[in-house]
Amino acid sequence: MTHYGLICPPSTGHLNTMFPLGKELQKRGHRVTAVNILDVESKALASGLEFQAIGEYDYPLGIMKEKLTELGKLSNLEAYKYTINWVKNDIKVVLRDAPKVMKEVGVEALLVDQVSLGGGTVADFLGIPFITICSAVVLNREATIPPYFSNWNYNPSWLGQLRNGLGYQIRGRLVKPILEIINEYRQQWNLSPLSHPNEFYSQLVQISQQPAALEFPRKELPPWFHFTGPYHSSVGRDVADFPYEKLTGQPLIYASLGTIQNRLIQVFQQIAEACADLDVQLVISLGGSAKPESLPSLAGSPLVVEYAPQLELLQKATLTITHAGMNTTLECLNNGVPMVAIPIANDQPGVASRIVWAGCGEAIPMKSVSVSKLRTAIEKVLTEDSYKENALRLQAAIKKSGGVSRAVDIIEKVIATGKPVLSEQYQ
Repeated sequence: MTHYGLICPPSTGHLNTMFPLGKELQKRGHRVTAVNILDVESKALASGLEFQAIGEYDYPLGIMKEKLTELGKLSNLEAYKYTINWVKNDIKVVLRDAPKVMKEVGVEALLVDQVSLGGGTVADFLGIPFITICSAVVLNREATIPPYFSNWNYNPSWLGQLRNGLGYQIRGRLVKPILEIINEYRQQWNLSPLSHPNEFYSQLVQISQQPAALEFPRKELPPWFHFTGPYHSSVGRDVADFPYEKLTGQPLIYASLGTIQNRLIQVFQQIAEACADLDVQLVISLGGSAKPESLPSLAGSPLVVEYAPQLELLQKATLTITHAGMNTTLECLNNGVPMVAIPIANDQPGVASRIVWAGCGEAIPMKSVSVSKLRTAIEKVLTEDSYKENALRLQAAIKKSGGVSRAVDIIEKVIATGKPVLSEQYQ
């Protein structure tokens, strides 16, 4: 039995990826402890995992709601800068508090979210192995791959690589303070400094919940990188009540802009108007951004709820209108549901560009959203067979990827052998 620690951002999308992995490890006889801020404790315990708090003074109970409310008011570059500052503070807390906590409870290996850049340094300091888990879009830098925060199309030409390089330079300036903090700790701990962004990820195994078919063509991923497909589970999720009796049996369009940057009531109004004259039923999940009764009357009288049982509704959906968060995108594809993406911030533009590249949906940048553009995209995805066919192709790829079971097989193997676990093409 191995005692695993889990390090990831305290937001829903990352927890919904990490907790199913922890639960599967626990089922196989291992001990699993989530190390995070106090707001995560109830979700960790509800998932049946152990929990250890860090940053109690920096992040008192309830602060996540305050931070998410503030982030929800922002979009594009402002949201990205806010997120970078948040990540910087989180890394300080992890580097300062996590080693002591993990020593006390006897953590022997770490699963580190790829976004949690300080996690690998904690593992190096403790002298324990760590595995990189890619909950969001794959972040590994590569010249032909556009930066994850851009909606740029895949273009491997020299001009496309020049464009990508400029994007990476901009990101480098924004994240420089984060890298400086990590290297300050590494110097204090007599660890060699890290310079290239790809050095922050595990040299034993890196695992992405994307299916390979949803990623741009990659040529420079390490031999120990694995695409295992998503880890969808009800583990750690709140169960939302839903008036199923109000479903009419018409083709169902499910609209959700996530649970963070979703305070965009005008966009929900535009979505409702775009769908009003179609022979469909629109279900809108506000993701906690507002109470349904607080909204003005919406065109077409859609069914509006504060929260929705997303996994269940996607089994009934014909089309999803989404912010292109990675988890929602994968949950749609797991059910063969094509999408119209409205990316808002962070990695969502990058996910949206992959949706378009894979042919399983259309994307409209937030600044370009209008009723007419929405209606055109919705009608196109509903009526052209290729979108559904490609969504079904991705669904089949996901089923072959292995999901949680395969990911945990790889994790157990790397911890048992202490050596990199190579992907099939290198074996």
